[in-house]
Amino acid sequence: MSISILFSLAVLLGIWGIYDFLGYRAKKTEWKKRTEEWYDIKSKRKSFIIVWGDRFDRTAHAKEVQQRLVRANIALTSSEYYGIMLIGSMGMAFFLSNVVGLHMPYNLLGGLGSMYAAQSLLFIVRRNKYQERLNDQLSDVCRLLANSLRAGLTLSQGIELVAKEIPQPAGQEFSRMARELQLGVSFDRALTDMEKRIPTRDFRIFAATLLIQRRAGGNLSEVLHEMAETLEDRRIVNQEIKTMTAEQRYVSILVPIMPIALVLMMNTMNEGFIDPLFSGFGLVLLGLFMVGTVLSYVLVKKVTNIKV
Repeated sequence: MSISILFSLAVLLGIWGIYDFLGYRAKKTEWKKRTEEWYDIKSKRKSFIIVWGDRFDRTAHAKEVQQRLVRANIALTSSEYYGIMLIGSMGMAFFLSNVVGLHMPYNLLGGLGSMYAAQSLLFIVRRNKYQERLNDQLSDVCRLLANSLRAGLTLSQGIELVAKEIPQPAGQEFSRMARELQLGVSFDRALTDMEKRIPTRDFRIFAATLLIQRRAGGNLSEVLHEMAETLEDRRIVNQEIKTMTAEQRYVSILVPIMPIALVLMMNTMNEGFIDPLFSGFGLVLLGLFMVGTVLSYVLVKKVTNIKV
């Protein structure tokens, strides 16, 4: 019993440590970028592991993976992502060998398969995180543009200000638009290209507002200020909905995890406890459990996915 408790605490502390490390790493990367921009410093990485990682990041496959990471709003390079996957596969193989009782090479195959399934699920769950993050920043963009217009700046200068002041990912998109405007691309063309990169309803409304006001005239700063307030109200309502449905969403995750954890704990205390699951009738029960788990998760997500 003590072994199972220690193992559960180790898993929880490991997950907590990884979460804190990723948060610290994201903040450190942002601070480093800001420092390099302020003092015009170009850092040189000398570790041979990082050098090989940089070479891998320049390959076509790494660039494709990087695009998927960007769309999932994951602040990792392709080499860092594969490094985490490799370490996770080794850890899962160790877990399958010492807890489940799988031996070589089945534990390695199980570790690789588990991490492949985890990364596929990660990209499915976070497929719209980049766009959601942009939508959350759109109210700040409208407010900053409105204030810049009231201060006497042009719309192009306001976009440059947004590119400098708004953090990623909106800052990156508006920085690209500002560079296009500096190279002589028309405002309508640059905004249309940006709209194609961000195919969300809120951004389409934002782009249409800018185009109509530029052509028809009017008080653009007042319109942007009202749009910022509307988007801010919608964001508050969405946050309240997420808060009210947080319990149901976490229950949908904990319900399938708890029986698996209990079965593995019992298998640790009583070796061979899960062997009947891999017999004829046991495989049927295992399949029904997996189907029911997936259906319960999907149904709860559908119920709690309330759009405003």
